[in-house]
Amino acid sequence: MTVTLADVAARARVSPATVSRVLNGNYPVAAATRARVLRAVDDLDYVLNGPASSLAAATSDLVGILVNDIADPFFGIMAGAAQTEIGGHEGSGRAGGEKLAVVCNTGGSPERELTYLTLLQRQRAAAVVLTGGALEDPEHIEAMATKLAKLADAGTRVVLCGRPPLPDSDAVVASLAFDNRGGGKRLTEHLLALGHRRIGYVAGPMERTTTRHRLEGHRAALKAADAGVDLTADQDLLTVHGPYTRRSGYEATLELLRRAPDLTAVVAANDTVALGACAAVRDQGLRIPQDISVAGFDDLPFSVDAVPALTTVRLPLHEAGARAGRLAMGTEAAPPGGIATIAAELMARASTAPPRVG
Repeated sequence: MTVTLADVAARARVSPATVSRVLNGNYPVAAATRARVLRAVDDLDYVLNGPASSLAAATSDLVGILVNDIADPFFGIMAGAAQTEIGGHEGSGRAGGEKLAVVCNTGGSPERELTYLTLLQRQRAAAVVLTGGALEDPEHIEAMATKLAKLADAGTRVVLCGRPPLPDSDAVVASLAFDNRGGGKRLTEHLLALGHRRIGYVAGPMERTTTRHRLEGHRAALKAADAGVDLTADQDLLTVHGPYTRRSGYEATLELLRRAPDLTAVVAANDTVALGACAAVRDQGLRIPQDISVAGFDDLPFSVDAVPALTTVRLPLHEAGARAGRLAMGTEAAPPGGIATIAAELMARASTAPPRVG
């Protein structure tokens, strides 16, 4: 049932004219009254009528792209590629069906993620692309499923890029999920094949799906290794969690070296974290890879230019973002079942080598 302006007015115990003044911002309203109206708008999930509101299911020319941090190349590459596909191509003309892509920076905040989705719903966005790993919190997952269902019911196309599908949700047109487990497993298998047995792991935030999946791949490789010893026994000791930042990589690597001075390799949650790990290793007077091997994940553009070049796992970020943009625009058919797993490729480079003997 469609929520009306009158419904909001009744909920806030004000006149419809007052609700209109608050929403249009064209007339002074007492702060307490304004807060009560906005709370009613949120409670009822009232959608503001735009120029196209004469059609109940009409959508605008707006497409939202949600990212954790636009300054992080992981998100910037995907968002840029999606925006190119959404914005149309040169020569398509003013009436070529172009959309305005708006990047929404959540800062990793689940509350801000939901707020942006609400704002996009009120603007009757044509599509929404959500990038990166999801928060593993039952309440947030339920809230997200509810919000995306309302967007879909209003005609918004919802695409997930780089995050796993929502459970039991028909609101999503397509989920493009990276094979983080497989990539993490292949990376650790590479180190084991070189002869490493004491491998530290700098993980991302515990509550993120990307963190859990990459760590599961790492530990699966350790468990499957035929090394004559239990390589999983000290994994809590050899794992440190933190944000996906260079500083986190630096501090966590120092902690790993303190806990286990016999480490021969460090696996970082992503390439940015790996840069911090490399700096920490060097500041301890150790060489890469002669004393300690370092590996990352994502294959961000700077990884090949690091010294030495960083062993990592390549995720096709640009290709995934572009595909998400086409799916959002409806110019590419959704994969079978609405879910596609995007392969991860090991990039073995100079930052990893066999451990030093003796």
